[in-house]
Amino acid sequence: MSKTIWFFNDYAGSKYHGMEFRNYYVARELVKLGHKVTIVSASYMHLFKKLPKTEGEYTFENIDGINYIWVKVPHYTVSTDKKRVWKWFVFVKKLYRLPLTKMDEPDYIVASPMAPFLIKPAHHFSKKFNAKLIYEVKDIWPLSLMELGGYSKRHPLIFLMQKFANYAYRNADTTLSVLANAHAYMKDFGLKKEQFKYIPNGISLDEMKNLKVLNQDTKTLLPKNKFIVGYTGTISIANAMEYFIDSANLLKEYTQIHFVMVGEGTNKEALVNKVQKLSLNNVTFIDAIPKDEIQSMLEEFDVCFIGWHHKKVYEYGISANKIFDYMYSQKPILHAFSGKGNLVEMANCGLSVEAQNEQAIAKGILSLYNMSKEQREVFGNNGKEYVLKHHTYQNIAKEFIKTLEEL
Repeated sequence: MSKTIWFFNDYAGSKYHGMEFRNYYVARELVKLGHKVTIVSASYMHLFKKLPKTEGEYTFENIDGINYIWVKVPHYTVSTDKKRVWKWFVFVKKLYRLPLTKMDEPDYIVASPMAPFLIKPAHHFSKKFNAKLIYEVKDIWPLSLMELGGYSKRHPLIFLMQKFANYAYRNADTTLSVLANAHAYMKDFGLKKEQFKYIPNGISLDEMKNLKVLNQDTKTLLPKNKFIVGYTGTISIANAMEYFIDSANLLKEYTQIHFVMVGEGTNKEALVNKVQKLSLNNVTFIDAIPKDEIQSMLEEFDVCFIGWHHKKVYEYGISANKIFDYMYSQKPILHAFSGKGNLVEMANCGLSVEAQNEQAIAKGILSLYNMSKEQREVFGNNGKEYVLKHHTYQNIAKEFIKTLEEL
């Protein structure tokens, strides 16, 4: 039976606009299953590659069968801009004034934010329409901001975020998370085990089957006849990529090993400066490339790298999309991670080493470098098999709607 589902997320993008992608991919699969889906998002987000075309306070657009409503919000410059916080509250206020006469009445409302403030209007509408309320957690805020951003738990914004998150745990019919162990944190704030469900991130098979060849100009930037250890994605403080550079420094005498970083982010300039200061010629930076060329780039790598900080927040799990992209590429993964829910270990698709430890990263790289090609291929095959079995959005959407219908 067809259901009507609303998603509230001021970060929700699409494959045409840029990240965040999760709501788009889940919604697209739900539409294929015969459901009606509306995503209410903001007209601006700093990670969008292309801004939606908007007119007035609320702009309606149909994207791949999904009904989008773009809510007009203020622009800001970077993730640390204080105007970003103001944008959160503008979005929340405008949710209360949604043009309801143009919208199908919901059976389910999914509050899927970064900052938890929009749980209030989501709860308001769930009562108005007698709809089930779902709270979806993709990152544990405010804990992530405290651990990675250095905020005190006594900071007014942090206090307010926790208050709203607690409100969500109390009032949602269920809380979903892409983090497998998130309940270990949420239970301390009143969430019962039976109210929690783990539904991970994944890949879109449709897109994986319609990839583009790597741009020739980009391909010429890659080193020739080298063992490439590569990273693709956002280059921010959260990715702990300085230890990747430090490991390159430790391995600079191994002239066959080369380090490649593909992407943009707030920490890229600092890393470029670090490479120059260390006079490293075994590190190459490449600007961000289109999403549909990522797999073609990964084909050029011998090893895919992802790193994290050694922080408490990662005891509750991880669900970085790049891990699933890496798995699909059939390349071995070097994972610098010290938390729980280690996907690379679960899939047996590479090596895991201690986070924030350049010595351990360098040792892991050498282990993979000295390994036979056949051994690396076993890791790669394991990853591909695992991601196809557990992390396609086709299967994730089926689990998603099953969870909702059981409420």
